Amino acid sequence: MNIQKPLFPKNLLCFSHLRWDFVFQRPQHLMSRFAVEMNVFILEEPIFENLEAGYLAIDNRLEQLTIVTPHLPFGLDQEMEKLLMRKLLTEFIGETDLNDWIFWYYTPMALQFSDHHTAALTVFDCMDELSAFDFAPKELVLLEKMLLKTADVVFTGGHSLHEAKKDQHNNIHVFPSSIDKTHFSKARTTDEEPADQANIDGFKLGFVGVIDERFDAKLIEEIALKRPEWQIVLLGPVVKVSMESLPTGPNLHYLGQKNYQDLPAYLSGWDVALIPFAINNSTRFISPTKTPEYLAAGLRVVSTPIRDVVKPYGIEKLVSIASNADEFISAIEHAIAQNDTVEWKNKVDAFLSDKSWENTFEEMKKKMHWTLFETDKLLAS
Repeated sequence: MNIQKPLFPKNLLCFSHLRWDFVFQRPQHLMSRFAVEMNVFILEEPIFENLEAGYLAIDNRLEQLTIVTPHLPFGLDQEMEKLLMRKLLTEFIGETDLNDWIFWYYTPMALQFSDHHTAALTVFDCMDELSAFDFAPKELVLLEKMLLKTADVVFTGGHSLHEAKKDQHNNIHVFPSSIDKTHFSKARTTDEEPADQANIDGFKLGFVGVIDERFDAKLIEEIALKRPEWQIVLLGPVVKVSMESLPTGPNLHYLGQKNYQDLPAYLSGWDVALIPFAINNSTRFISPTKTPEYLAAGLRVVSTPIRDVVKPYGIEKLVSIASNADEFISAIEHAIAQNDTVEWKNKVDAFLSDKSWENTFEEMKKKMHWTLFETDKLLAS
């Protein structure tokens, strides 16, 4: 007899502190896949405008993926903002059965206006230690503790973060940043660089990512000064730091944020990829998505000693680890002197063979399914 699996709820509401059109990363990879199987709504943080009343802007991106952006009046105090958001959320859910909903949190701050609703399943995908970031709201730590109590299942974005949180929940699982290998491997065969990078002649080092308090600007400045013949290409938005505070020079090239689809073409023109993160509170638990992306692109990588890069990538000798400008320069020079390219790429491909966003998505669904249905059986027995 063929016994059919119980079905997931029909709707998923994702509370995100990152806008959908910002850097394409973990939320976009996962939510796009969920949207193939259910209705997915991405509730972004508010935009404040000169309005008399607040409203939700609805933007249908895919057949089952919708971006929901609150537009709120200027001048609301914290309590008024919370009350208005609670009202808008309640109106959005309407008369639908909450048993038909999954709530997926990327930010504990959303609990302030959503804790009066209980979905069939509450997921906390703890992607970063947000409380360690610059300008983090003071309420964040308390709200995260509350979310860890109320969430049915918790995922963490890396091993270090899992170690820090594992004793705070009895159904917590580590899912490090994964990789769209097919997409980034295009860099290995692409011959034509985008025009703004093709105009840069010489040996190219590259970084792609958000340039913020995690980015070690002093390290990049020292490398640029000590090796003026090396061209350093920096792709990504500048956030929470001013452009004036960043180093400049003839061999430093800030090309801005790029479309995710165009990244392989940029990476194809690099000789070595960089992960120049400062070692501070904001990077203590990060698991950079760019590590496997660079490797899938066929690039040698040099990184500062970020814990989730050192283990496993440094230990497996897939990424060189360096702590200062001189060590970076030495590691870069060593990387370009290697003549084992085919052997090294085979090792990279073997390591990445079972790592994909598709696998991550399927494994997360298994944990969610178990939480929804199997735990009920255990409690009933």
